[in-house]
Amino acid sequence: MSSIESPGSGDSARSRRRLASTIKDSLRELSVQLSMLNHQVSARLSLKDVDLGCLDLLGRQGPMSPSALARRAGLHPATLTGILDRLERGGWVVRERDPNDRRSVVVRALRDRNGEVFHLFSGMNAAMDEICDRYDEKELALLADFLRRTTSAGQVAADDLTGG
Repeated sequence: MSSIESPGSGDSARSRRRLASTIKDSLRELSVQLSMLNHQVSARLSLKDVDLGCLDLLGRQGPMSPSALARRAGLHPATLTGILDRLERGGWVVRERDPNDRRSVVVRALRDRNGEVFHLFSGMNAAMDEICDRYDEKELALLADFLRRTTSAGQVAADDLTGG
């Protein structure tokens, strides 16, 4: 023990490492559980998991070009073409001329079927509301910040793996 450390500081460092490890394990388990939930929702909607992921991106981020969607979803453009064909046939999206560049196309999610998706996620959304009700505003702000930073770290790690 160095002269700077107090007698209990080793215990504190171990406790902190254990808590950090627990958080990482919990995030991995959350990822698995959300993946399983998304898989069940996809199956109920007769979509593939990757189709639902692209539909979610379009719903949250708005219309975008197929190449931008492919980048954000981490998919090869040729793969995305098949996904968009399925989503379009199913009445989930439309391809339209870009109003800013008539030579380009944008993909837009159709809102008509949002109710089907929201209904299937309603159990999880209700559970999340109950969980959030147990925290005060300051704690929720801390959790929101942690999740934003974690999401950003995941995006950076994925970009590093894809050379993006």
